[in-house]
Amino acid sequence: MTIKPIAYIHTEFSEKFGVPRQSGLAGSLRGTIVFEPEYRNPDALRGLEGFSHLWLIWEFSANRSQGWQPTVRPPRLGGNERMGVFATRSPFRPNALGLSCVEIDHIDMNGPVIHVRGADLMDGTPIYDIKPYIKYADARPHAKCGYVDELKEYRLKVVLPEELTAGIADRSLIPSLIETLSLDPRPSYHDDPEREYGLSFAGMNVRFKVFLRILTVISID
Repeated sequence: MTIKPIAYIHTEFSEKFGVPRQSGLAGSLRGTIVFEPEYRNPDALRGLEGFSHLWLIWEFSANRSQGWQPTVRPPRLGGNERMGVFATRSPFRPNALGLSCVEIDHIDMNGPVIHVRGADLMDGTPIYDIKPYIKYADARPHAKCGYVDELKEYRLKVVLPEELTAGIADRSLIPSLIETLSLDPRPSYHDDPEREYGLSFAGMNVRFKVFLRILTVISID
């Protein structure tokens, strides 16, 4: 089987660092799905306006040259414990395909273009298929999730001084930036309060430090 992209998504992330580790964790993040010329037919989206969420099938395009391993070190486990690649959502897979559930914000049929929220994809990621999320078939509230069930979810408190946001022309980006930072972009095995990190977000270079689960933004360029 030969597959090719039907669309590309545009997001605020020009690099992998800082992209949420799962879709939906940062629900305010915006993304725009732009179809390739061959698929820019509004008829292909007929009926989609009745759905609230989508499944996206896409490629870990930034990892094309890195191959795969039968076991990987999930960041959520501290980067020290190995698990089978098929028991993880690691990007280093035999076919490098990703699966994300995103919320439809609105659909512009003049494109057509789909505007979504909550995507965990880099800017320019190729999309290979789009399917509607169907809750009676897709939701499994009592599902067992293996070692993931044992992990505690946490968010950092984000301190973003008001004077650092003065140069952000699009004020709607601020809540998305704060939500992204609260997810703790650092590798889980990093815990150096003196280390400075840089996050590329919407064309901005955001520098920050973390101490005692408080993330403090120190500059935005």
